[in-house]
Amino acid sequence: MPIEAYHGQTFVAFIDISGFKSMMQNRERARDALSTFFQTGYSVLRKQRNVELRKRVDGLFVSDCGILFSRYNGENQYQGLHMKEALSSILSTIEDISRKLLQADLMLTASIAYGRFDFDERVEFSGIVKNMMFGYAYLNAYLNNEVGKPKLNPGQCRILKENIDEPFLESVMASQDPPFNRVKKNHSDNKHLYFYWMVKKPFEISLFKRKYKDTYNLKYRGMLEALKDFSRN
Repeated sequence: MPIEAYHGQTFVAFIDISGFKSMMQNRERARDALSTFFQTGYSVLRKQRNVELRKRVDGLFVSDCGILFSRYNGENQYQGLHMKEALSSILSTIEDISRKLLQADLMLTASIAYGRFDFDERVEFSGIVKNMMFGYAYLNAYLNNEVGKPKLNPGQCRILKENIDEPFLESVMASQDPPFNRVKKNHSDNKHLYFYWMVKKPFEISLFKRKYKDTYNLKYRGMLEALKDFSRN
C-alpha cells in the first residue's frame, strides 16, 4: 500500500545500517543486508496497519536508510498523553526492527527529531516513483544521524531535544512505563536523550554501557599491540 499524505507536527526517525559502506566490498553480503533490512522494516510496519491512527508509524526505506514517522499530528486535537503515545510507538518500532536485525548480525543507528513534517505522493508513471518529504523534523533527524555530535555509535538510538518542551521530556524520563523507563540522559551530552532498546530492565543500562565501552578499549588495545609488534622489527 502507498503511504498516505501527511502534514503536521510529529516525531520522525532516521535510521541506517552501521558499517554498510564496508559491507559493499562484498556484494553478496551487501545484497543480503539490504534484503533483510527491507523485509524486516516491511514486516514490522505491516503489523501497524490496523493500529489507531495516532499510534501508527509509517516508513519509507531507500538503500541502507529508513525514514519512520508517527502519524500523530500535534496541530490537531492530540496533545499531552497522545504525544507520549506517538513517541512510545516510534521507540517501540525502532526497538522491534533493531532486535530483529541483530539476528542477522546487523546494527542500526537511529536519530529521532520532533517538528514539522510533510509527506506527499506525487504523480507516478512507468519508470518513476515520486515522493516528496520535507520539514525540519526530517532534516534534523537526518543531520543528527549523519553529522550530529557526539557521533552516533552502532546500535545507538537517541532523541534530539530541540523543539520539544522540557516538561514533556521530564515526564518521559520520570515514567516507569516501557519504553520510557529505558530513556535516559547522558551527562556528557545535553542535546539528546538516549533510548536503551537493547535492555529489558532499566537496571541493566549501566551494565550494558560498561560492557559496550569495554569493546572500544579492547579495540584500542588491539591496535596498540599491532603497532608495537611491527614497530619492533
